[in-house]
Amino acid sequence: MGPVDTMWLNMDRPNNLMVIDSVMWFEETIDWELLGPLLQRRLLDRYPVFSQRPVPPSSVFELPRWEDDPDFDLSRHLRRVTLPAPGNEETLQRYVESRMSAPFDRTYPLWEMTLVEGYGGGCALVSRFHHSLADGLALSQVLLSLTNASPTVDVEEPEPQESSSPRTGGFLGAARTLRDTGAQTIRGGLRAVSLLPDLANPAVVRDVLQLGWKTGQVVDKLLLGNNPQSLLSGEPGIDKRAVWSGPRTIADVKRVSRLTGATVNDVLVAAVSGAVNTYLRDLDADPVDLTTMVPVSVRPPDQPLPRELGNMFALVFLKLPTGVASPLQRVAESKRRMDSIKISPEAFITFGLNNLIGRFEPHLSKSVINFFSNKAIGVTTNVMGPQQQRYIAGVPITGIVSWVPGSGRQTLGVCIFSFAGMVRVGFKVDADTLPNPEKLVHAFDEDMDELLRIAARAR
Repeated sequence: MGPVDTMWLNMDRPNNLMVIDSVMWFEETIDWELLGPLLQRRLLDRYPVFSQRPVPPSSVFELPRWEDDPDFDLSRHLRRVTLPAPGNEETLQRYVESRMSAPFDRTYPLWEMTLVEGYGGGCALVSRFHHSLADGLALSQVLLSLTNASPTVDVEEPEPQESSSPRTGGFLGAARTLRDTGAQTIRGGLRAVSLLPDLANPAVVRDVLQLGWKTGQVVDKLLLGNNPQSLLSGEPGIDKRAVWSGPRTIADVKRVSRLTGATVNDVLVAAVSGAVNTYLRDLDADPVDLTTMVPVSVRPPDQPLPRELGNMFALVFLKLPTGVASPLQRVAESKRRMDSIKISPEAFITFGLNNLIGRFEPHLSKSVINFFSNKAIGVTTNVMGPQQQRYIAGVPITGIVSWVPGSGRQTLGVCIFSFAGMVRVGFKVDADTLPNPEKLVHAFDEDMDELLRIAARAR
C-alpha cells in the first residue's frame, strides 16, 4: 500500500467516511445472474485489490499492506435489494443516503455493489469503494470497464479499457497540465540551482525568481488561506443527503461556452456557484466566495490502469465565485480562476505533500489533513465519461453520478459527470448543515436556464 493510499485508509471518521459513492441507473432491469460473472471477469480477475483486505503495519516504520482475504466471497460484496413503493428517484436517493454512512468491516475487502431493483421500470447499480483502493477517476474507469459498446457482447469477454476510459473534464486539463506544470517547475528549479553561481545571467535570475514566486504563492495559499464562515460551515453530522439534477445536453452548455469564451467546465462550475449563491440568499445570508477542493489525476492518461490501482492524484484549492451576483460574471470569474490554477505548480506541490503526509503517524496525519481540508467547504469533481452509449450486461446506461468523500469539516460535495452527450450534477451534503439539497438542484437548473436565455438573446 502506498503512502497516499495509507493516508486515505487512516482518515475515516464516523461523520465523514473515506468512501467513493457511485450511482448508475437504467431504464431496464439487469439480469442478476449476469452480474456475478461480469464482476469476476472485469473486476476481480483484473484488480486483485478487490479481493484483498488491509493489514495494519507491524511497526511505526512500516505502511499498511493488502493481503488476500482467505474467506473471500463475492456474495458478501454484491447485493440485491428492491426499492419500496413508489420506486421513484426520491426513493432511490433515500436508499443511496442510507448506505453513505455505513462503514466497511476492515476484516474484508473495502467495497460493495448493490443491484437496486424496483426503480421505475428499470434498476440502479449503487457502488461504494473505499478511497484507499484507488482515486475517484481510476474507480470511475474501473466501473466503466464493466461496460460494453454493444448490448450483444459476451460478459466473459474483457472490453478494451481505452474505449470507455473517463477523463477529468477540464479541471486543469487533467494529468497533462499537471505533468507539464510540474516538469516545468522541476526543470526551472534544477536549472536555477545548478547555475546559481552564474547569477549575472538574466535567464538564471528569471528562473530563480519565477520558481520562488510561484512556489511562494502556493505555500502562502496552502498555509494562510481560509474559507470564510457561512451557513455551510460547521461540524458535519453522520447523516448525508444525496440528490442530482436531470440530464442536460452538453450541446446546450457549449452554447454558453461559445458566447463567453469559457470552457464547458467553467460554465458548469459557474452554474454550481450560482446554485450556492441562491441557496444562501434564500436563507437571508450574504453570499461570499467559498473554496472547494478539486482532485486532479497524475496518472499518464494514455496508459491502462495498473493491477494494483492505488491513488495517483493531487488536490488544488479553487475559490468558487459564489459571492458574485451576475451569471455571466460568475462564468468570467470561473474562467479566470481556473486559468490561473492551470499555470500554477499547486497540484504538483500538493501531490508531493500527500505522499509525505501518508508516512506520518495516523493521528498526526489526520491533524494535518484536517488543517488543509478545513480550508474548503468540500470537494468538486468533473468526470467526462464516454460520449457514446454504453451497456452493462446488455442493458443501456441512462445516467451516472459519483462523489468522492469530504474530510475534516467539509459539508458539500459536488460531482459533474458527463456521459453519452449529457451532463448531470450531483450534490452530496451534510444533512445537518444543508437539510434541503433539492434547492441546490433547482437553483442549478435555474442558473443554467438563465445562461441559455442570455446565449439565445445574443444570437
